[in-house]
Amino acid sequence: MTTHLALLRGINVSGHHMIKMDALTTALQTAGFQNVTTYIQSGNVFVDSEDPNPASVGFKIRQEITKAFGHDVPVIVIGIEDLKACLTNNPYLKDKNADIKKLYVAFMSKSLQTGSINDLKISQIKPDEAVIDESRLYIKYDVGAGKTRLDGKYIEKKLNLTATIRNYNTVNALLKIYEERAFSL
Repeated sequence: MTTHLALLRGINVSGHHMIKMDALTTALQTAGFQNVTTYIQSGNVFVDSEDPNPASVGFKIRQEITKAFGHDVPVIVIGIEDLKACLTNNPYLKDKNADIKKLYVAFMSKSLQTGSINDLKISQIKPDEAVIDESRLYIKYDVGAGKTRLDGKYIEKKLNLTATIRNYNTVNALLKIYEERAFSL
């Protein structure tokens, strides 16, 4: 049995693609996933599956959401190592004075080369900053996530992929849940 963390993009945002977490839990359990747990309303779902392949699990979750709720919701499935990397590889965390409320991670559907950062045209998003780390984009907003051009749509368009963004506090909470689940097995 493998534990997966599915990050759903674009649900329960501004009244779009509304999905109640208890209904999502029931739908995924009915589909055969075990130990389904959600964290907050923005689409963070832990599932246990006999299938060790994250892409396959993500595809199945996406199909079940479409079937149960009528929404085609992109799903990115990550592992505990992805969350740990967010804390160890994020260059913005090295600054002791970093404003944690302005630090985010975009989880992307595919790995990129470091040079792909040029595709984001950073000069167009200044003073916001970003650094690519495989399939993660570490973001440091100057003002905040609500007042930037460097949002999920911008990232997806410039890099030609699917991305979903989580703030630093959510990443920390998800890692803690993942570790607790691993410890309880």
